[in-house]
Amino acid sequence: MDLYPSIDVRGGRCVRLYQGDYGREIVYGDDPVAVARGFAGAGAPWIHVVDLDAARGQGDNRDLVLAVARAVDVPVQAGGGVRDGSLLDAGVARVVLGSLAMAEPDRAAALIESYPGRVVIGLDHRDGEVRVRGWEAGSGVSLHDALRWPQFGGAAAFVVTNIAHDATMQGPDLDGLAGVLAVTETPVVASGGVGTVEHLEALAALEAGGRRLAGAIVGRAIYEGTVDVAAALARLTPH
Repeated sequence: MDLYPSIDVRGGRCVRLYQGDYGREIVYGDDPVAVARGFAGAGAPWIHVVDLDAARGQGDNRDLVLAVARAVDVPVQAGGGVRDGSLLDAGVARVVLGSLAMAEPDRAAALIESYPGRVVIGLDHRDGEVRVRGWEAGSGVSLHDALRWPQFGGAAAFVVTNIAHDATMQGPDLDGLAGVLAVTETPVVASGGVGTVEHLEALAALEAGGRRLAGAIVGRAIYEGTVDVAAALARLTPH
């Protein structure tokens, strides 16, 4: 299972939103590029970047996202307001489609076909309903229905977030993630709730239908110092 240290960017700064609430923002730094270099130096196999302003449709941090991608030698996966392949053309390794995928699944399918292995579908849900537009609106689509949409069949992965767990550091939604693994053959990257290395080990051990998680995204726990990237990687790497 790969570890994806996360950099959430809003107004050019590294932040976290508690359970996706823009009114409950925690600021962790003013230099996302330096943070990314630190993650890369610690051995992270991926870096996950979310443009929170673009996700909400209120400006963007595109130049900063690209600066992160250019500053490190590890692949960067970027999400938040993605509507085309321009970030991929500019050096980002993978993009995460969220609102676009729910509103225009055929357009998402076209991007998946145009950029094989480089388009991820982000399914952020609350009480089983996929949320869109920076998690502030419901889609009317259930998580398990979205997992089965044929337009997403060629996606590189699903990133699945239970919003109620996000940035709480109280533990991931293991039961929900097991249910996801049971209904899709697409690789699944878990997001939300990790607060300790033990939580990561529980995710790595999770199995359903003979399948395991492809990765886990960790944000706040790293910034709060309860998960160290290098130490976590050492614990997650088979010896």
